Amino acid sequence: MTDATNPLLIKRYASRRLYNTETSDYVTLEDISGFISEGRDVKIVDLKSGDDLTRQYLLQIVAERESKGESVLPVAVLTDLVRSYTSQASSVVPQFLSMSFDMLRDSQSKVVDNIAKANPMTQMPGMEAFRAQQEAFFKAVTGGQWTPPTGEKPENSVVEASESKEDLDAIKTQLADLQQKLSKLSK
Repeated sequence: MTDATNPLLIKRYASRRLYNTETSDYVTLEDISGFISEGRDVKIVDLKSGDDLTRQYLLQIVAERESKGESVLPVAVLTDLVRSYTSQASSVVPQFLSMSFDMLRDSQSKVVDNIAKANPMTQMPGMEAFRAQQEAFFKAVTGGQWTPPTGEKPENSVVEASESKEDLDAIKTQLADLQQKLSKLSK
């Protein structure tokens, strides 16, 4: 029986094989990617030293997916990430990325839900497939952390739409402020 609230512990042996401590079997990077896509957090540790290797393996999974053509990160973002390692802005970048993904995660279900509710075209044939593609995109961007909206209708969709626009404006303002700070730090 698995405990989805705790990270799945994966141990790396000296032979570089990865061992799933819950199921007592060896796993591959593809298996670990699958666990993460299903919403499970993982922690990968070196058996001998106890060092946390999670970051290293997550970066390897991203690199392999990018090399297979599953491009999510634009070249400009990757370039900025490389620059952040060589500049004083590196302390701001992780916070910025974390906040950006948090905002994306918080707002994504609202976006899909609003599209479905506000647009009569969503009842047309083929729109369900389009919505499924949107959901797949959000899952890919958030590493499987996204869950579809419940389908509950808001009591006042006009108020929700104006709140969404205000939220979007606030996000744009915050993003512009962070970009200015990053620009100042990199000079």
